[in-house]
Amino acid sequence: MPTIVCGSLAYDTIMVFQDRFKAHILPDQVHMLNVSFTVPEMRKDFGGCAGNIAYNLKLLGGEPLIVGTAGQDFGPYAEHLHALGIETSHIRILPEQYTAQAFITTDLDDNQITAFHPGAMFSSQENRLSGRVPAGTRWGIVAPDGLAAMVQHLQDLVEAGVQTIFDPGQGLPLFDSDTLRTLVEKADYLTVNSYECQLILQRTGWDLDTLRGKLKALVVTAGEEGSTIHTQGEHIAIPAAKARQVVDPTGCGDAYRAGLLYGLEHGWDWPTCGRVASLMGAYKIESAGTQNHHFDLRDFRARYRDSFGSDLPG
Repeated sequence: MPTIVCGSLAYDTIMVFQDRFKAHILPDQVHMLNVSFTVPEMRKDFGGCAGNIAYNLKLLGGEPLIVGTAGQDFGPYAEHLHALGIETSHIRILPEQYTAQAFITTDLDDNQITAFHPGAMFSSQENRLSGRVPAGTRWGIVAPDGLAAMVQHLQDLVEAGVQTIFDPGQGLPLFDSDTLRTLVEKADYLTVNSYECQLILQRTGWDLDTLRGKLKALVVTAGEEGSTIHTQGEHIAIPAAKARQVVDPTGCGDAYRAGLLYGLEHGWDWPTCGRVASLMGAYKIESAGTQNHHFDLRDFRARYRDSFGSDLPG
């Protein structure tokens, strides 16, 4: 049965400037900045939170169903998803717009200058789920997207009786306090990193006990320090899986969330779900881009055993 993945779809254009921005930007002239950087290295990746989560979930053998909007230039991305066997019937194409795009220039100090064009993403609320949730669907996630879309899709999933993870991520600055409280209270689960958790506590005025009391589980990631899953009765520490090499952390959170969804769909306990999620993050960080890592399930199971000293169920 499908797992519904609501969120953004985007192209990420990554460029590398073989120098340092600080050598070409005069601090006392930033009010009249006019610079041009030659970038001999460039790659264009498929991205967006929904696309990344779906990609990772499919690697594990899941059946993601993406709900999002894209623009007139979505053809190559659609072909990519079809080649992976990912369902695209719930992606709405808006021909008068472009697919969301991030243009990121990185220098040798890992400083970044990013321009983001939301494009079709800010019309995602037009892609309603009401009446379109496949029978038997048990799990879904609402990942970063346009504000109205996150509100609408969470409401649609709740009304359909789907167990839903709310993942506000980089969309958090869009929410006012009342809207954020309402969405957290509607969701079954909340996934955030440690900084985002503190931001939610500040924005809502709740303390940690109050926040987790409103959810079946609160999942808080902390990078190389692992993660913690707060249920109403336990605080479960999840160790970070060791990466073979650290190449690119972009998209690790999306990979982690795919691991959670896969474990929950299979009815595994929280320690197992968290470890699957942790290992997915390790696979992702070893590869540049958000959808360029690969593995087969035999390798995944072997690495799970090596990482955590136990066998994956099933």
